[in-house]
Amino acid sequence: MTILDGKKISNDIKEEITGQVTQMKERGEKVPHLAAIIVGNDGASMTYVNSKVRACKRIGFESTLVRMPSTSSELELLKKIKELNEDDNIDGFIVQLPLPPQIDTQKVLLAVNPDKDVDGFHPTNFGKMSLDMSTFIPATPFGILELLERYDIPTKGKHTVVIGRSHIVGRPMSILMGRSGFPGNSTVTLTHEFTKNITQITSQADIVIIAVGIPNFLKVEMIKDDAVVIDVGITRVPDENEERGYYLAGDVDFENVSKRASFITPVPGGVGPMTIAMLLKNTLLARERHRGEKY
Repeated sequence: MTILDGKKISNDIKEEITGQVTQMKERGEKVPHLAAIIVGNDGASMTYVNSKVRACKRIGFESTLVRMPSTSSELELLKKIKELNEDDNIDGFIVQLPLPPQIDTQKVLLAVNPDKDVDGFHPTNFGKMSLDMSTFIPATPFGILELLERYDIPTKGKHTVVIGRSHIVGRPMSILMGRSGFPGNSTVTLTHEFTKNITQITSQADIVIIAVGIPNFLKVEMIKDDAVVIDVGITRVPDENEERGYYLAGDVDFENVSKRASFITPVPGGVGPMTIAMLLKNTLLARERHRGEKY
């Protein structure tokens, strides 16, 4: 069994990007600039956004963090998005989810300029991805592809079962794993927590990618010997015995599944670190796209 070390691979990617940024600076070129908008004070969102800002600083990107109160109106947020869309210094930006209930998330995502949508959530970019055109791939699926590629895990002709159908992970993964190329060329079955006889399906899978947000959903009896298991889930489970008052659990019963799998991602330290690394890679791509227009 091999642990897919997302922390190590993400650090490798950051080092590679740092080298590219250093060369840009030596040539006197503008370095990539990533902005993030956060509405409210959700603890997990704040932690995630702050880690993005630290990552930008580490690799030499410019970064801007726009904080807005939880009472902000939809109109105020849309106005801020318009400003970032029109700011030539900003190569890419994200709107941190979830948003407060008074704001229509879909309307907000539609307002982001697709050329600056480094999260890859805009329907234009999702459609291009579906058609196998060059575009921004959502950061978490992009990170999973990178892990599969860097560990040279065969995907051609394999049966991939995706558990979860969100537009952030499940649906894009089902499309990407079936695309022509590597990683890809696999036969994909898309399932979710309401799929009947799910164990019958997952036990035939060569690769299982799970993102349902249900701790320990995937049990050892649900996979076959030497399956590849990618765990995207991360849930805070209350536990008074822990100093923080909780522990982090993935969607996979790691202790038991790891004994049967050939490759597996840990939680934390698997897919999570890859998400930020690929967001940075998308920002670099956005900067390269804009370069012909601005420089």
